[in-house]
Amino acid sequence: MKKIVLAYSGGLDTSIILRWLQENYNAEVIAYTSDIGQIIDKKKIVKNAKKLGVKKIIIENLKNTFVKDYVFPMIRAHAVYEGVYLLGTSIARPLIAKRQVAIAKKFKAFAVSHGATGKGNDQVRFELGYAYFGGKKIKIIAPWREWKLQSRADLIKYAKKNNIPIPKDNKGAPPFSVDDNIFHTSTEGKVLENPKNSAPEFIYQRTVSPQKAPNKATQVKITFKNSDPIAVNGKKLSPEKLLNKLNILAGRNGIGRVDLVENRFIGIKSRGVYETPGGTLLYAAHRAIESVTIDKETAHIKERAMPKYAELVYNGYWFSKKRLKLQKLIDKKRGQVSGDIILSLYKGNITVLSRRTKNKAYSMKKVSFEENKTFNKRKVVNFIKFHSKQLNKG
Repeated sequence: MKKIVLAYSGGLDTSIILRWLQENYNAEVIAYTSDIGQIIDKKKIVKNAKKLGVKKIIIENLKNTFVKDYVFPMIRAHAVYEGVYLLGTSIARPLIAKRQVAIAKKFKAFAVSHGATGKGNDQVRFELGYAYFGGKKIKIIAPWREWKLQSRADLIKYAKKNNIPIPKDNKGAPPFSVDDNIFHTSTEGKVLENPKNSAPEFIYQRTVSPQKAPNKATQVKITFKNSDPIAVNGKKLSPEKLLNKLNILAGRNGIGRVDLVENRFIGIKSRGVYETPGGTLLYAAHRAIESVTIDKETAHIKERAMPKYAELVYNGYWFSKKRLKLQKLIDKKRGQVSGDIILSLYKGNITVLSRRTKNKAYSMKKVSFEENKTFNKRKVVNFIKFHSKQLNKG
């Protein structure tokens, strides 16, 4: 029998897709779940899949791989889309797509499928990953672009007809559209679709509001080696455990919330509420350690490269030659970026308290306000004269 590998969460949308694939392709569906740190109920996934007649259910723990090989390179690049979005959903899709194709090849499946909607970015991210690893040999099935179901109401009607459980949020209504992993949580839909509405407090899952955060600041020390974080408060941790630790520390101090209206790759504006607590700390800490370890030219090259890098990640170009080329440029001097950063966390704010490194890029002798006999004042005069002449040049 023909086989299809479906990116399966166990939720309403992918359960409907699973049934639809069975009906419309007369195929055996392999339910595949990447565990990248999302809130996951493995028993529920297995139960729901088996109820729909699935024989092969794969749940794969990729948390360490996700943080080490996907999140950390992005943090080294300081990648931020449209000024505030730390790309938590964008960075997850390439890894899932890569593993789906690998499983499809292993079990000789003719196709892979995803649950991304026809209006969203994720369909592009998944399918660029499929194309990169599967080429033309593996068919891509995107149900949202094929089926006749046109709305959430249609999906619920289909679910009832096929005895698929319909989840409810804590207000008793169908839930928001939520995506989460160890790096972030995003919430979209419902009242958030109208940008004039404030985000209700109950949608936040991993951060307290800054107003309810502790009245005493929390200090945290993050240690970097070769530009990657390796320890928190002096304790060495695996990439997964390190990010989890920072998520807890930042979340309880109201750090990492973003309410954004963004420009999707396909041209639609959309609103999302994002929570990236530990990631927000790592971005602040990494910038701080680089400020005392790399030279001005390198720092500015990275700043110019970052917007393009971020856009490539957002658009699903993680495996592209362009992104890999930029990563190589960004990582050129990562061996110099080691040391400790001490941060103060207080009611949604991050303050850098201390930068400690053995790197010699920062010279106390050069910046001291004390008299420096080796400092050539005449050179500064000539420097200013030169740049004064540049003011009238095109």
